[in-house]
Amino acid sequence: MALDYISGLFEGTLSVKEAIQVAKPLVAFVIGMVVYAVFIFKFYRFIATRDIFKLNLAEYSRSRWEDVKEAIVFLFYILEHIIIFPLLTFIWFIFFSALLIFLSENQSVNTLFLFSMAIVATTRISAYYNEELAREIAKTLPLTLLGIFLVTGLSYFSPESALLAIKSILLMWKTIVYYLFFIVSLEIVLRILLFIYNNIKYKKFEG
Repeated sequence: MALDYISGLFEGTLSVKEAIQVAKPLVAFVIGMVVYAVFIFKFYRFIATRDIFKLNLAEYSRSRWEDVKEAIVFLFYILEHIIIFPLLTFIWFIFFSALLIFLSENQSVNTLFLFSMAIVATTRISAYYNEELAREIAKTLPLTLLGIFLVTGLSYFSPESALLAIKSILLMWKTIVYYLFFIVSLEIVLRILLFIYNNIKYKKFEG
């Protein structure tokens, strides 16, 4: 009797079709947040690590001539630390910039690029000092942006604004190229300073 009473009470009020309609945006929202959180978790640790690319490409060198082998090892080192590292770091910069552009209502693209590159460069410099500090810096902005999204609900966001943001990024291609040169140069300087520091430390240890 009680079950029949409850069924009668909700009959005509609740429906499976309506429940599915309500659940659709919730499921999409949860999936989006999970994907975003996992991406941030994986990538912020990646970008905040001093030696990002763990694979030692030099091990693939199998030259029988020692001089040639040393040259190949050096080329692989250049490939790892001067080309691959900065490019991967630059991907993080593009990701930061895209998030800021999509979530910002009034700031200019140039200002957002400047802020994004400052965050990325600060993260990379901090990684050479303390990787834990670099991780804190790298995850602060994405989590803050997630908080902004949850609070504001992106009431000003629309497909048109997203398309306009993408176009604005493409129009700033020169700035993007300059920033790429900057991050490559920064990584080179950091590697040189690390090399000098390790040599000084080694000589002090020997002495």
